[in-house]
Amino acid sequence: MPRPFRFAVTARWAGGGTRWREFARRAEAQGYDTLLVTDHMGRQLAPIPAMMAAADATERLRVGSFVFANDYRNPVMLAKEIATIDAISGGRVDFGIGAGWSA
Repeated sequence: MPRPFRFAVTARWAGGGTRWREFARRAEAQGYDTLLVTDHMGRQLAPIPAMMAAADATERLRVGSFVFANDYRNPVMLAKEIATIDAISGGRVDFGIGAGWSA
């Protein structure tokens, strides 16, 4: 029976590629449904490659961002990148877009 709601974990920085993949696998093993990243400037992974790496390292974990700040990216390219991650991951992307943290 499907659960009536899902649980997500948020991550900003895991200390590098190997640790990031381990973090995603551990979140999946602990029963989380989604791994969310933030879209901020500063010391953290860029959300699009981080989402792809997490999706590649796991089998069922959904990946996404809280909100992609629409001022940072070309909307057509962002849509294409998100659609690509969704296609490669087997439909495991949760996508949010808005004014972002600096609004």
